Amino acid sequence: MMNPAALLTLKKKWEEFQERHPKFAMFLINVAGQGMETGSVIDITITMPDGKIYQSNMRVSEEDIELFKSLT
Repeated sequence: MMNPAALLTLKKKWEEFQERHPKFAMFLINVAGQGMETGSVIDITITMPDGKIYQSNMRVSEEDIELFKSLT
């Protein structure tokens, strides 16, 4: 279990992330709250400044959905 100070720090960092990336944060919140189901697949691609590409994906579990919803 996280201590209260760590939770407050996490909350602050999430709020700062939302300020820096409002469209992406709202995308995560909206999909988690309305459309994501167990078994959905999240694909992510990261392109580095030098052009190198990293890709990964994950199949969403019920526990993942609960976590995403708790971030709203």
